[in-house]
Amino acid sequence: MNKIGNLEGILFDLDGVLYVGQQPVAGAREALEEIRALGLKRRFITNTSTLSRRSLHRKLADLGFNIAMEEIISAPQAAIFYLRQFIEPTCHLLLADDVKRDFREFQQSDSHADFIVIGDIGAAWSYALINRAFQLLIDGSKLLAIHKNRFWQTEQGLQMDIGGFVAALEYASGKQAVLIGKPAKDFFDMAINDIALPPQRVAIVGDDIDSDIGGGQAAGMSGILVKTGKYREQYVRASKIKPDLSIASIANLPALLRKR
Repeated sequence: MNKIGNLEGILFDLDGVLYVGQQPVAGAREALEEIRALGLKRRFITNTSTLSRRSLHRKLADLGFNIAMEEIISAPQAAIFYLRQFIEPTCHLLLADDVKRDFREFQQSDSHADFIVIGDIGAAWSYALINRAFQLLIDGSKLLAIHKNRFWQTEQGLQMDIGGFVAALEYASGKQAVLIGKPAKDFFDMAINDIALPPQRVAIVGDDIDSDIGGGQAAGMSGILVKTGKYREQYVRASKIKPDLSIASIANLPALLRKR
């Protein structure tokens, strides 16, 4: 609890912490308002690659969350910043149509690409798509992964995430993907820099022991694990990563912060 007592800022994961699918986590909206009133700086970081930043902001508003779009830092947004380092890169986008709109500034091609940008495209995955990406990698493209999550929680239960597809392309091509979202340290650093605090004064609140807690701790932050979303006790118990604090849900966080 001593690390929690020093907090001046919190990074919140979205899916599994604030909501699952179209259902807000019980007490999440009220908890965020209490935390806002306590004066802590907040950012909302997500590996979600099915929605553009604008659509994600709209979803949060529809679910009743009072969050400014400027407070949202998404992995696709970080990928755009990464690509802007290069002079007119050509991209092959394996992204949902809504997210593709955010990448319109980049030239796109199915036959030649400097970068293959891979995110979640749901049921659109096929052998043909994977093999085309493999051929591009063999021809010299680099693989840019929005994230490499193993699975995520839906209203229908756990669902395989894009990590398996990224790993397959890495294995087949012999190339390592550039990882953009959590648990990449650069992604956490972007959020920490945005609130202008040292990492020792910031905590990550997440439901993923690997990407959220492990990634956040590696970046110098405290890790607060919530037992909602994709949390599974057996998986967490087997992990070498140990959260600084475990709580039932985000609804329990304000009371702990008031006791600091």
